[in-house]
This record gives sequence, C-alpha cells and structure tokens, in this order.
Amino acid sequence: MLDLMKSEEKLKAEMYFIDDDIMQYAESHTQDESELLKKLHKETHQKILKPRMISGPFQGRFLSFLSHLTQPENILEVGTYTGYATLCLAEGLIKNGAIHTIEINEELFDFYKKYFNKSIYRNQIFSHQGDAKKIIPKLDFNFDLVFIDADKTNYSHYFDLILPKLNPGGIIIADNVLWSRKVLHKNIPDNDAETLGLKSFNDKVKAEKKVETLLLPIRDGLMICRKV
Repeated sequence: MLDLMKSEEKLKAEMYFIDDDIMQYAESHTQDESELLKKLHKETHQKILKPRMISGPFQGRFLSFLSHLTQPENILEVGTYTGYATLCLAEGLIKNGAIHTIEINEELFDFYKKYFNKSIYRNQIFSHQGDAKKIIPKLDFNFDLVFIDADKTNYSHYFDLILPKLNPGGIIIADNVLWSRKVLHKNIPDNDAETLGLKSFNDKVKAEKKVETLLLPIRDGLMICRKV
C-alpha cells in the first residue's frame, strides 16, 4: 500500500510543471470549490484507483470559469470518471441547459451518480454508459462546450466526431495533452500508443483551420480549441 501511495505521489508530481510555491499561491487566490466537490474529491482519493485522474480544485475552477464565460446550452463530456469535472462544468449552464457525460467504466456509475443526485444540477446531467465513439454520433444536438478526458489513443477520433457537432464559437477542452512531458520525447516507441495518440492529436488540432488553439501548461496540459 505504501509503495502504491509513493507511486501515486511520483506520478502526481510529474503532472505539474509550475513551481510548487507559485502553484500554491495561485490556488490560494482562486475561488474555493463547493463543499460537495470537496467531499467528492476526498472520497475519490479514499476509494477509487488512480485518483490522480480527477480534475481537482484548481483545474475544476478553470473549467467552471470557462463554462460561465461560454454560458452553454449543451455541454458534452467524454470521460466522466468520478464526476468532479462534470459538476464544475455544469456550474456555467444556462437555466434550461444540459450536460451529457459519457463513461465506459460501468463500475464508476454508482459513485458519480450519488454525487450528481446531491447536486443542484441533478436534473441537467445526463449520463451515458459505453463507448463514446458509438454514443457521440447518436446525440442529435450540437454542443457549445466539450471536455475530453478519456482514453488518449482516441482523442483524434473524438475530435473528428465532435467538430461537426460543435456550434460556431464553441469550445473543446482536451486534458492531459502534455502527458507528463512525454510528448516532448523525440523517439517514442511504437507500443506507447497513448503518447503517440496525444502527439498526433496536438498536431492535428494545430493544423485544423476550423479552430483556433491554445495549449495551456495547467496541470498535465489543457488544449483549448475554439471553432471559428
């Protein structure tokens, strides 16, 4: 158990590129998360494997901030995990807006559903279980805001499915695009499909003329794309 905790701490450290003191100062001057999110964050670390996958307070406030700026009617999230980012994104929805979140791991359903049901956004959150590549084409509406935080090998595929359904001015946010600095490596082995997938995605969106891009070194890297 101790070795697992040390491994988690090492992986967590690799995900952050900004000096710890600066990061702590930034976090201390950022809006606090809600009590519900604090409980969700704590229970994720207590009960769920690989808790580093959670968006966390600072990134969560960033997602909430973008959602408030966008004031979306429809949000799509690819990769629910324990629902932390879902609830952050929901904070910016317009009154009758909705967030559709897709998760392939059915074992997480009861965990995040418990927190969704406790939230004031419970009637605006729609959970989908299964393969996002099959679910996205079946959603018969366009999106104003999208958050991708799922299997890294399929980021480019998700982008191709989402872009035609993204409203002009809409935003796509993709998480983990720096992948603990691995995207900087020049000789990536063929069996490292995740790093190769992320490098391909980063290059793809930069070359796509239908979007403007901004790669932010927040946590493990956030790619922001705005449809022009």
